[in-house]
Amino acid sequence: MAKAGLRAVVFAAVGALALAACGSGSGTSPSSSAGGGATTATSGPQKGGTLYILTNEKQFLHLDPQRNYTGTDLAFANGFLNRTLTAYKFAPGDGGAQLVPDLATDTGTATDGGKTWSFTLRDGVTFQDGSPITCADVKYGISRTFATTVITDGPTYAIQDLAIPTDAKGNSVYLGPYDTSSKNDVAAFDKAVTCSADNKTITMHLNQPVGDWNYAMTLLEFSPVPKAKDTGEKYDDNPVSSGPYQIENYTKGTSLTLVRNPKWSQASDPYRHAYPDKVVVQFGLDPSAIDQRLMADSGPDQTAVTLGGLQPENLATVFNDPKYKDRRFNGYDPYVRYLAINTAKVPNLKQRLAMMAAMDRAAYRTIYGGNFAGDLADGVIKPNLAIDYKPTNLWTGLLGQNIPDNGDPTFAKQLIAQSGAKMPTITYDYPNTPTQSKVASAVVASLGKAGITVKPNPIEPGQYYGVILDPKKADELMYAGWGPDWLNASTVIPPLFQPNGGFDVSQYNNAAFNAQINKAKATLDRTAQGAEWAALNVEAMKDGLVIPTLFGKIQYLVGSKIGGGYIWAPYGCMPFGDLWIKS
Repeated sequence: MAKAGLRAVVFAAVGALALAACGSGSGTSPSSSAGGGATTATSGPQKGGTLYILTNEKQFLHLDPQRNYTGTDLAFANGFLNRTLTAYKFAPGDGGAQLVPDLATDTGTATDGGKTWSFTLRDGVTFQDGSPITCADVKYGISRTFATTVITDGPTYAIQDLAIPTDAKGNSVYLGPYDTSSKNDVAAFDKAVTCSADNKTITMHLNQPVGDWNYAMTLLEFSPVPKAKDTGEKYDDNPVSSGPYQIENYTKGTSLTLVRNPKWSQASDPYRHAYPDKVVVQFGLDPSAIDQRLMADSGPDQTAVTLGGLQPENLATVFNDPKYKDRRFNGYDPYVRYLAINTAKVPNLKQRLAMMAAMDRAAYRTIYGGNFAGDLADGVIKPNLAIDYKPTNLWTGLLGQNIPDNGDPTFAKQLIAQSGAKMPTITYDYPNTPTQSKVASAVVASLGKAGITVKPNPIEPGQYYGVILDPKKADELMYAGWGPDWLNASTVIPPLFQPNGGFDVSQYNNAAFNAQINKAKATLDRTAQGAEWAALNVEAMKDGLVIPTLFGKIQYLVGSKIGGGYIWAPYGCMPFGDLWIKS
């Protein structure tokens, strides 16, 4: 998932002015996105030192590559632990959207009109124990995605797009590497994913043309895993590294320490540079305390960055004081923030629309930092996906009349009356952070004006998405955010609103809508496809699947001895794998 705030999701859609960002993003300011001295030190990149990463979260949601689907976590693992067939270039601005080879020698070869894709592995690539990474390891990693009762929360592009038959219920006939029953059609997977005789080239056969399938290869869903070292669900806590660092210690709630992987070779990995000697993640820190430590800039905090952005209350101080000018960063993030409505628990359309009409989106934006926060959203496709975005008119007539930014409780009451049923009590799930707690109060207050009772349900941030992605645990209304996995709304609409899409927290399953999605995915004319995605965005709003809140922006502050800092567009945060420590 890419996540926003916590999620998500994941990757940036880079526009002419857009610089993506991750974390609990709140806004922008008139200052430049590029930051200052953190990117322009004359000494240039150098090896050595310890990079500290500070976070409010008590753990990484997932470090298992096939389960990792949140923006900052993907960027972290991409830079330090997990290699992928392709990757995004380490570069500020639009340069970060460029696809480059990683484990593969190039960005892939498509044949059969985009239904078949092949990638050849580099020479000399190894795991942390020195064993070679082969096609079989990549294939095994992909196979794990299909074990959906064990490998949870991750992307599902392999399940959706590989040419593997489905059963009468639409489920894959291949059930992953852990199922040993006769119903598991291993042969179907082996036909869809093949390895060359020398175990160097992997070929994937798709069920329909996908012209940008090589962008999917940037996801850790397609990272190699050594079968002999796979511990199933426990693999999450100690994955085998294919990158320049390996886990020395991981104590959830306290810290994660990475040290150099002695079997990693720069010659086999021109993508990464592995500048710091050590990387230490400190968990469970108060967000305000993180800001104060970075503002004070003393001792080890001089070599510190954060997983999340600055807190709203500190934005004016940091961006108005010139002493921070060389350490601050500001720009658009890749995410659309929204409140997902669980259609399984709020099946009445009029009641869902009433929740949308009642929401005070202006208060939400103020909490996130006002002018720093971003633009009020009208759907789940962000304008920097220019081919796919068109205004939905959600707040200017789509619901039957104009809805002011601070909501319309009177109209919401009318919609509830039209529903013909009693409005249920709404439980609102959200990550337990200071900013999100303020948002929860605004949700309770604004929906309360329409007579909708809302019970706030704070959840530990590091476990948040694991909870709301579980249909048995998710409540009626949930904070969420999403950024496209690559520059196409094919990585927005299907994941959010289609079963098995990977992030359908709205629990939406509409046969006609699904058919329109499948038609759009198969459309090869990119302009025509964009129009189809834009129309589906409108349909999603008409059906009350989410309450869109912000097209977000974000700000960061880093320690004065951090080199190589910029907002990295593909994942929307600091380029962890490209940072270095100034001597």
